[in-house]
Amino acid sequence: MHRRTARRLSGVALATSAVVAASLLGSAPAFAADEVTINLVTVNDFHGRIKQDGAAAGAARLATAVKDIRAQNANTIFAAAGDLIGASTFESFILDDEPTIEALNAAGLEVSAAGNHEFDQGWADLEGRVQDLADWEYIAANVFKKGTDDTALAESWTKDVDGVKVGFVGAVTEELPSLVSPAGIADLEVRNIVASVNAAADRLTADGADIVVLLVHEGAATTALASATDPNSAFGRIVNGVDGDVDAIVSGHTHLAYNHVINGRPVISSGQYGEKFGNMTITFDRDTDSIVSMKNVTVDASTPIPNTNPVQYTYYAAPDQGVTDLLAPYLAQAEVLGAQPLGTAAAALTRGLQYAVDPVTQQPDPTKAPVELRGAESTLGNFVADVQYWKASQDKQIDIAFMNPGGLRANIDAGEVTYREAANVQPFANSLFTETLTGAQVKQVLEEQWQPAGASRPFLKLGVNQGLEYTFDPAAPAGSHITGVTLHGEPLDPARQYTIVANSFLAAGGDNFFTLGKGANRADSGVIDLSSMVEWFTEFGTATPDRVQRSVGIHLSAADADGYDAGDPLTVALSSLDFSNGGTGGEVVVTLGGVELGRSAIDTALVQLTDEFGRATITAEVPKRLYGPQDLVVSVPSTGTVATQTVVLNPEPVGTTVIGVPNRLITTSSTSVSYSGIVVAKDRTVPVGTVQVTDKGTVIATTTVGANGTFRVDLGKLAKGTHVLRAVFTGGAGYEDDTSFATPVVVLK
Repeated sequence: MHRRTARRLSGVALATSAVVAASLLGSAPAFAADEVTINLVTVNDFHGRIKQDGAAAGAARLATAVKDIRAQNANTIFAAAGDLIGASTFESFILDDEPTIEALNAAGLEVSAAGNHEFDQGWADLEGRVQDLADWEYIAANVFKKGTDDTALAESWTKDVDGVKVGFVGAVTEELPSLVSPAGIADLEVRNIVASVNAAADRLTADGADIVVLLVHEGAATTALASATDPNSAFGRIVNGVDGDVDAIVSGHTHLAYNHVINGRPVISSGQYGEKFGNMTITFDRDTDSIVSMKNVTVDASTPIPNTNPVQYTYYAAPDQGVTDLLAPYLAQAEVLGAQPLGTAAAALTRGLQYAVDPVTQQPDPTKAPVELRGAESTLGNFVADVQYWKASQDKQIDIAFMNPGGLRANIDAGEVTYREAANVQPFANSLFTETLTGAQVKQVLEEQWQPAGASRPFLKLGVNQGLEYTFDPAAPAGSHITGVTLHGEPLDPARQYTIVANSFLAAGGDNFFTLGKGANRADSGVIDLSSMVEWFTEFGTATPDRVQRSVGIHLSAADADGYDAGDPLTVALSSLDFSNGGTGGEVVVTLGGVELGRSAIDTALVQLTDEFGRATITAEVPKRLYGPQDLVVSVPSTGTVATQTVVLNPEPVGTTVIGVPNRLITTSSTSVSYSGIVVAKDRTVPVGTVQVTDKGTVIATTTVGANGTFRVDLGKLAKGTHVLRAVFTGGAGYEDDTSFATPVVVLK
């Protein structure tokens, strides 16, 4: 049993801004000579963000922060919860993350849980090259050499701090086998975290550890307290299941920053990319052999400057000169490697364009250079989706790829394509995620391109892989814009499961694509988006933009009350017929049921915010002798774009015969005449419609067909002379018109 009389007191976790946190970073003076104050600085999911970039403060600034805390309290430990390397930005990725490892060495990192991305290049790489380079200890109590009870990495690590023995237990997500290449960890076995951690923690305390901290690469799904204890989640089972020998839990994996105290135990994560870090102040009483308090603050490494566009930041710490100097040759080497060619682009692969907005009038200004439009289909977005589809398909059957427009930060110019140019397109180093969605969910993802009310952009256009095509009605109500989806020419099955690939940001539901965050069988491929692009160029050499639109907007004028019939007027408003950047214009041709409705030049005026560039309108009549479901085909011969939408016309009307006769053939002007008859349908149903009685073509009476198909109408007294009477039947829905034979009526006087 542990010999401490009290493992811990109810600490208070403090969530505060960097300004407030700064006043808490120094070690508080001990309240008694037997009390020791320890600072535990923590990060997670750093992912090679060695350079300052926006909210990511960079390795040199992080090093300064750690060294400042250590300068104020020598009893400082710098620890991490995994994913320090892998899914890195270009400067680290291109050099196998060596710059990141060396920078964290210089910052004084001492111990880290293994994350799933540490295994991206396989166990042999982690066991050999990575651990040889790293000055810190990687630990994982739940990863074993297959067929043994020997852990692959050390299960724990300890440090004596002023007479206090601080122990750390490590663990990696149990989903590791689905997050990395199976071949890379074929010799390993991943076991239950709770059981493994409890056993390791018990061994630590039995060996005299005074404080035990769990470093676990698993995390809460949201920042809410309830999420951290959700018994139906992997992280909730950890928080609820690790025993009392664990005094604090430092987590990661989900890239969220939270700072909880649960049953007196800190449960924390500092988010991602070195944008924040944790600083836990632990007070330990050596006399009572117990923890007096554990208080964590989450410190912002950067703070946005209000009212700056693009967003600018102030940073918590100045860059450490030693780390800056250490990284300089790596960055220079990355520049050289970045200039090396990957392949060529036969023509520019570009993002969408719209008019710039005048800052005073807030109106589009055609006189200024166009600016990026994330709402337009783009050759670049579709190309990146094709690349990721190709890469992910090497490991499993992939049906659909999605790419978010906000993840495309630069164009690819025609000609030689370098590493750096490819990296500039996708600078976030997102990994490729796969998941399964039903066809109905795929359609919902496409609906979510129309963003929720209040979103910063009303529409975000997804890049999709070749083979996925759809039509949409931009004027339709929210939730019903998508009018048809096909995959390799076959209609999408709402009930079928489809395997999707998307970058980790989008797959998590980013940019309000919430449905992508709900997929089943979610798996991190361990492949970052940039590396997939590099491999594609290595394989194929030359990229050629696909000029075919993978989605087309079609809005039809409303049908009559009884639906679309042959001869009815029809207006077809078309959009998304061309690319806003480098579009070719040309002509669009529209047919219905194989009959041409018309053709029109494509309007290439830029469109704001939405995917409606390349517009045209065709006005025509529904061709004669077309009934039932008919294909409306929109084609642009100059690009090869073809879109098809089914239009349901009323079925072929039933043929009818109308027979009518007056009650008198010879009469006088003082006597009333009536006209009666019957309408017979060829299918023997009772026809619906109206009957007009005409006299030499002039309507003189109107009636409706009765329940048995008969009709009768009083014509009144007719004028002297010869009258030629006919019954004209106007059929209701589903019935043809007909006109009876003529009957003369002679009025004598």
